[in-house]
Amino acid sequence: MDMGLTNKTALVTGSTKGIGKAIAIELAKEGVNVLINGRNFEEVERIVQEMKSNFPATSPQNATADIVDRMQREALFKKYPDIDILVNNMGIYEMMQYEDIDDEIWEKYFRTNVLAANGLSKFYLPNMLKNDFGRIIFIASEEALMPSGQMPQYCMTKSMLLSLSKSLSKLTRGAEVTVNSIMPGPTLSENVQQIIEGMYPSEDMTFSEKEKQLMSTILPQSEIQRFINPIEIGRLAAFLCSPYASAFKGSPIRMDGGMVPTIF
Repeated sequence: MDMGLTNKTALVTGSTKGIGKAIAIELAKEGVNVLINGRNFEEVERIVQEMKSNFPATSPQNATADIVDRMQREALFKKYPDIDILVNNMGIYEMMQYEDIDDEIWEKYFRTNVLAANGLSKFYLPNMLKNDFGRIIFIASEEALMPSGQMPQYCMTKSMLLSLSKSLSKLTRGAEVTVNSIMPGPTLSENVQQIIEGMYPSEDMTFSEKEKQLMSTILPQSEIQRFINPIEIGRLAAFLCSPYASAFKGSPIRMDGGMVPTIF
């Protein structure tokens, strides 16, 4: 399906691996010129070259920046002042006990997972409204609705993104600009795959068997009983960026594999 996105420009934060890279790939498949973002120039450039090779009809660009740093964000704005699509994917997470989380950690998560995304959105939204086209997507988590208690500092920030998305959406009334959030469930990123392999080192088990055993013992509430493939989230994001998704406004869209037990 042609999503009508050819020659649009998208900034996908944290797009050198995992969900961010998957979103960048799916957008490039639709003819989008993707700005690849990460903190390491060589790593970002490697992905840029990979994208150029795989999607020669597009023009991926190197958008190296630590977007948590305000000065680096401003340098990024000067280099790329006008985009059509912003995907706020970059974020940090870690299993932590509540009693071990001090104010410095709370502030770090707030600056990284919320303020960085807010800073980008605040800069790019006015031009999107002026151009009467734009898409902003926040990558949240099912933990935003259903905190597990295993990483409260992370859950708090993901819940905040849902609120921010809804607030910004109110500013787009009557415009072909949308602000939405995606809430993925447990996703098979590179890090997660390494963790699973480490938990079940037996060479007699296929990865699929290891995955099923982990899901049945640790995440039995999952209805798909597997981890979500990042590409699945990428495809959803590509659709939300398209003109066909104009009626999604301030929507928290769940792609949680049935993890959340409530009807909404």
